[in-house]
Amino acid sequence: MVANCLDCMNISILLFDFGLVVLAWMVQLVVYPSFAYYAPSDLKRWHVLYTKRISMLVIPLMIGQLLLHGMLLVWHPDNVSITTFALVAGIWVSTFLQAVPLHNQIADSPDTENIARMLKKVNTARTLAWTMVFLLTLTYF
Repeated sequence: MVANCLDCMNISILLFDFGLVVLAWMVQLVVYPSFAYYAPSDLKRWHVLYTKRISMLVIPLMIGQLLLHGMLLVWHPDNVSITTFALVAGIWVSTFLQAVPLHNQIADSPDTENIARMLKKVNTARTLAWTMVFLLTLTYF
């Protein structure tokens, strides 16, 4: 019974990690670069819709990933679970201390081009971290 529970958790972790790594690369390669093609007023209007819609995907995935990696850390505290949890925690810190404030600035700033560049830069680190989490988890299981 316990083995089946662990197998389900392992599969769940892989699914959440894969979902976030795909989403992060899509945002990095498609969404944020597309901001450069909007006039500032158009970007501000689109950005309100974008953040509401992307949040419906990102928030449940990030919460699920954090909870699952936290459970893995508690149940199997080893180098991989410690590293992946630390990376996930770092992504949360970066998201709420860097990315979210930059997204909030788009509505208020006339310099949307510079903010979009900074968002892409911040997201590069998050995307690489999500990629590392996925690869570590993939090799772990």
